[in-house]
Amino acid sequence: MIPEKLRHNRHVTLLPATHPLADGRTSNSPLVTAYSSGTPARRPVWFMRQAGRSLPEYRAARQGVGMLDSCLRPELASEITLQPVRRHDVDAAIFFSDIVVPLRLAGVDVDIAPGVGPVLGSPVRTADDVARLRDAGPLDAEALAPVTEAVALTVAALGSTPLIGFAGAPFTLAAYLVEGRPSRDHLAARALMHSDPATWTALTEWAADVTGAFLRAQVLAGASAAQLFDSWAGSLSLADYVAHAAPSSARALGHVTDLGVRTVHFGTGTSELLVAMRDVGADVVGVDYRLPLDEANRRLGGRTPLQGNIDPALLVAPWPVLEAHVRDVIARGSTAPGHVVNLGHGVPPDTDPDVLTRVARLVHEA
Repeated sequence: MIPEKLRHNRHVTLLPATHPLADGRTSNSPLVTAYSSGTPARRPVWFMRQAGRSLPEYRAARQGVGMLDSCLRPELASEITLQPVRRHDVDAAIFFSDIVVPLRLAGVDVDIAPGVGPVLGSPVRTADDVARLRDAGPLDAEALAPVTEAVALTVAALGSTPLIGFAGAPFTLAAYLVEGRPSRDHLAARALMHSDPATWTALTEWAADVTGAFLRAQVLAGASAAQLFDSWAGSLSLADYVAHAAPSSARALGHVTDLGVRTVHFGTGTSELLVAMRDVGADVVGVDYRLPLDEANRRLGGRTPLQGNIDPALLVAPWPVLEAHVRDVIARGSTAPGHVVNLGHGVPPDTDPDVLTRVARLVHEA
């Protein structure tokens, strides 16, 4: 049975009896406790993009294997997910994947071009384009099998360390679909959003169901929390976010609401959107490096656990500078009802892994 503190204000859980939250392996972990506004045994820390190019073992494991292929080979995805937990003694693993993986599983012609990022065979910009996506139907168990297998392998190896499920928010997925590749200003996506709101809504609802199914599969397979990552939401005004992005994010998170796990919502450049991002149904709000955590806590009314927000740029600073910054983040985060230390975005590829290990040790000892 799920512990009472995790069932508080939740729907009746549908998690399998062997799930790490159900059998107690992760229910009292520092991460889950902090996400639940409790007092953890030690201050939890993990790093976004902690399994990545900064680790030599990651580069060795992925040698000669494309990014999306790496995500969809269960043994390889599991190994990469586990690497930073072994090296850094962090308090959570984050499932190794990419936000466009569910698009690939849904049959979208997408790949990740080295040095560029996700690139689509053809953009999705008309009502007919969206109708073709929707005709393909939702992701089924067969399509999601590589994901569930990778999660199961990972959870079996993690023991009492929780795995966080990972998925991209519908706005970012829809923006990629419209733009066809990475974009600085997302003009084509925002133009469609305003000029043809019906097509935009149909697209974001489809993206919500695809990414929501992707996230649900991870949770049912053993993830103890779920993070929705909105890379591009910072390009929106608050009014546009509430009108054109929040409904689809709520729909995506709705795919795991009945499972009782804590959900985290993170975006970059989203300081003005934090309350709206919380209000789509997230339990925890991730804060990027641009906004001090005590101010984020004030804006959120002092009732929402926070995650963040070490500035990734300072990972290459002299240790006394970085140490002072980490201690300041901890102090400001302590004002919130729960705090999980993280970066205010991802680990830069040229980061010295030993620095991350040292930061994790500092957080645990502070």
